[in-house]
Amino acid sequence: MSSFRPLLLALLPFVVAGCAEPSLAPVDPPALEAPAEASVLEKDLNEGFRSPDLKVDEFVERFEGESREIFRERSRILDVLALRPGLDVADVGAGTGLFALPMARAVGPDGVVHAVEIAPNFVELIEERAAAEGLSNLRTVLCTESDARLEAGSVDLVFVCDTYHHFAYPASTLASLRRALRPGGRLVVIDFERIPGVSREWLLDHVRAGKEVFRAEIEAAGFRFDEEVAIAGLEENYCLTFTRP
Repeated sequence: MSSFRPLLLALLPFVVAGCAEPSLAPVDPPALEAPAEASVLEKDLNEGFRSPDLKVDEFVERFEGESREIFRERSRILDVLALRPGLDVADVGAGTGLFALPMARAVGPDGVVHAVEIAPNFVELIEERAAAEGLSNLRTVLCTESDARLEAGSVDLVFVCDTYHHFAYPASTLASLRRALRPGGRLVVIDFERIPGVSREWLLDHVRAGKEVFRAEIEAAGFRFDEEVAIAGLEENYCLTFTRP
């Protein structure tokens, strides 16, 4: 007992400290890390999407009209994704929900679709549309320009349609997508052809690089290139598929 008493006295300050009332001082959330690389965009393509003044009705008409080949060929594009019940999918740059909504129906209640968007107004629109259809397996994610904000190992497939050319920080964004994909998971990228002398002037001005550059960036981020898939009806867009090794 005598040998125990000095030990007890030595531990007493720590016991008292442990029993003290915890501090009620607020704890600030950790700050988001700035991307390591500089923006690759010469002009801010995302400014209008971040704005609270973004008019979703105008974009529904623009994104979901027959003049847009992505809309016309949406069924063929979904076929390439080979969705099945139980898959967990991320639609990065989900926009108005053109693909996220049918994806959620395809993967069923045992699967999850993450509609990832930088535009708060699009997030709100997708949530309203999902609620109207009773799609409880569709979840929205408000991302940043450098981070998709998806949990590590949370998805089997990442789909990026007409959005890659908006990536201001491709290395950081791709790293976040690679973390989110499970081993063996797929990345499918659809974007505009950019061919001087062939592509429309608007595309040459709007899209910073062609598919060879984009493919090289994606491979440098740790993805394995699989193939370029020919989708009937797509003339201004191409489709590249990759795997997370």
